[in-house]
Amino acid sequence: MREATQHARDSTRRKKLTKTSIPTEVNGLSIPDQETITHGIGPGNLGAKMGILFVEVSAERSVAVMPVADNEQPYGLLHGGAYCVLGESLGSVSAAIHAGENNYAVGIDINATHTASATSGWVTAECRAIHLGGSLTVHEIVITNEAGRRCSTVRITNMIRTRR
Repeated sequence: MREATQHARDSTRRKKLTKTSIPTEVNGLSIPDQETITHGIGPGNLGAKMGILFVEVSAERSVAVMPVADNEQPYGLLHGGAYCVLGESLGSVSAAIHAGENNYAVGIDINATHTASATSGWVTAECRAIHLGGSLTVHEIVITNEAGRRCSTVRITNMIRTRR
């Protein structure tokens, strides 16, 4: 019974992810094929549920967008945790690219300062490397609303580990 229930949940999750209509453009940015840009990894289960779409990815600079709809707190504002998920998604992908094939990145610190609110449309996140070292990376992610107003600044530190 437990296996059947798990299989049903997995099937439902896959259906939700594949039925999602991916726009070709958001906030003036072209949205590329998500499987291609992430090399088949995608945004992860949480990122997919939140509607995160990657625009570009590299160790030095990454960009993604996320809808406000379905990610709001009860007061109609984009949830503060949603900003953190978006920031961590971008920072972790950038750190993983820097880490290379024989290593992986593990988040060890994240903080966010929310300075404005998004209430509709999409937010855009731009991630820039502050430090790309052999054992640590630090990225700053600036998240803006559709009008270009900064809503949140996220900083993430990742540790680079060697695969065993």
